[in-house]
Amino acid sequence: MTKKNRQGAILQNATDIILESISDGVFTVNQDWQITSFNRSAEEITGVPREEAVGRHCWEVFRSNMCEIGCALRRTMENGKSSSSSSTYIITSEKKRIPISISTSLLKDSNGKILGGVETFRDLSLVEELRKELDGRNQVGDMVSRSSAMKKIFNILPQVAESDSTILIEGETGTGKELLTRALHDLSHRKEKPFIAINCGALPDNLLESELFGYKAGAFTHAVKDKPGHFAAAEGGTILLDEIGDTSAAFQIRLLRILEEKEYLPLGSVKPVKANVRIIAATNKNLSSLVESGEFRRDLYYRINVICLKLPPLRERKEDIPLLVDRFIKRINRLRGRSIKGMDQESLQFLMSHDFPGNIRELENIVERAFILCTDGIIKPDHLPAEVLPEDFQPQDQKTLENARESSEAQSIRAALKRNGFNRLAAARELGIHKSTLFRKINKFKIDLPDMESHSKLQEN
Repeated sequence: MTKKNRQGAILQNATDIILESISDGVFTVNQDWQITSFNRSAEEITGVPREEAVGRHCWEVFRSNMCEIGCALRRTMENGKSSSSSSTYIITSEKKRIPISISTSLLKDSNGKILGGVETFRDLSLVEELRKELDGRNQVGDMVSRSSAMKKIFNILPQVAESDSTILIEGETGTGKELLTRALHDLSHRKEKPFIAINCGALPDNLLESELFGYKAGAFTHAVKDKPGHFAAAEGGTILLDEIGDTSAAFQIRLLRILEEKEYLPLGSVKPVKANVRIIAATNKNLSSLVESGEFRRDLYYRINVICLKLPPLRERKEDIPLLVDRFIKRINRLRGRSIKGMDQESLQFLMSHDFPGNIRELENIVERAFILCTDGIIKPDHLPAEVLPEDFQPQDQKTLENARESSEAQSIRAALKRNGFNRLAAARELGIHKSTLFRKINKFKIDLPDMESHSKLQEN
């Protein structure tokens, strides 16, 4: 064996030892996407022995969500650019889903010829478990919050859910009243039964009554057969009556009977039907004020207000904005196969200064809009709607244009001053502007003048 070959063998042996000793999984593929090497950590993370992995296509081994949409290694092979810290998951040989972070680069020989690609991946299971543990302190169901007002609700939610008492949820539009109701249902003994939500304010009385209670054949024109209502469909489960403050006095009487007698009368029927349904009412209005004004029945108010949960608006829990933004980004990434990493600090500051009249729903729409416009992985102010930006904010392309214009103007002023021996009055005449305007622009652009200028200024004045 020649000296050169011996050195090559020693180098290859050292490389193999290093690859076998690191904790990250490493594999390489050729240009036909067949795995050509598979280190020990790759075996341990995936549960796939090396002899089974080598020679197979990489997507057969990893079964990642990235394999279908946005493969990082494919992008590297196509554009020649390395990538790092992309997040995805793989399915192990035991059908277990494992979160990982990956980095990719081209695989080249000593002459620079491209042989294929190399990918390193790290098991994030422990990190994910810790994240879930931390999130669990701030999360109930699909609701997340760090605010003290929301944590008070989170703390009593298990006990409230276990009772069968009627609950009233008050909160502005978009604060998450339906999410809270779903959390109550999922924590209750009724969780295996149906959950049904209906917006009472969206339907006229006669239609709302037939939707909730159902009807018998012949109850009205075109009622050719019996139709069960939402109460029948929710039997044994939970029904949310949203925007209950918008209902009429006549409907309120019918609802009161259900709460008192635990039964309802379908339209066209003379026989009442027993109802084993937990009722949760929600409103964006102040029901106590409506009671005082005579717009809402007092007896019904006290029937539904056994337990009242008041959801604070987003403007009163702004510490939740970064948490919610992160949650929305992760969810939309998952739904759309994107890899937006997050939102920059300037954008978050603008959101923290916004009052959010539309509450959480408005914030979610803002993040979804930013997804459509964002192409570089980080959401920036340019991707946000005008209503959350300061009045004097300029998009990046406008800033660049403005900077170029100001740079050109500053150069013109310097040249005019130089041509006129730094006599500002003469330079102003040449530029066609007033002397005071020229003084202001000199200060704005921080144009340095020679020491002799102080003497010239005295002469001009």
